[in-house]
Amino acid sequence: MSSGWIVLGIIVIVILFAIGAYNRLVALRQRVDQSFADIDVQLKQRHDLIPNLVETVKGYASHERGTLDDVIKARNSAMSAQGPAQVSAAENQLSGALGRLIALSEAYPDLKANANFQQLAGELSDLENKIAASRRFFNNAVQEYNTGIQQMPAALFAGMFGFTRKEFYDLGASRTQVEAVPTVKF
Repeated sequence: MSSGWIVLGIIVIVILFAIGAYNRLVALRQRVDQSFADIDVQLKQRHDLIPNLVETVKGYASHERGTLDDVIKARNSAMSAQGPAQVSAAENQLSGALGRLIALSEAYPDLKANANFQQLAGELSDLENKIAASRRFFNNAVQEYNTGIQQMPAALFAGMFGFTRKEFYDLGASRTQVEAVPTVKF
């Protein structure tokens, strides 16, 4: 009789561990999803700012059509990207194109002095800092989640409950392109 209680106690403990592990993994997964949504909101703000920036530059640098077209194409690509990997790649292209656009201000002193351009460039800089912070938060959430599904006892149950590894928001192979100083040729 007492061995029956011991077995029942062990079963209850295993079930409680499984429930605890499941609840913890759900919370971690929600944190990852929420942090990616935060990045998405800020990226949408950046996408909304870009047409105003392009229109401001058009008036001063109308013969820089290629740079302006590159920014617009990169923005459209970034807006249609889905999932962390595609969004990361598209946003890296957009960042490079924006870098070339901002570099145009060095070649056009009137543009650089334009109050509207200065305001838009300041807003863009602020958004870039917020996006960088959100990416760090997302990557931290992914690291905690990935660690959580690999640690015991959750590792025993994670696969059964459908918890799979998440990908980091990384610059990837284009890191050298993003970190490179843009060149402006005339």
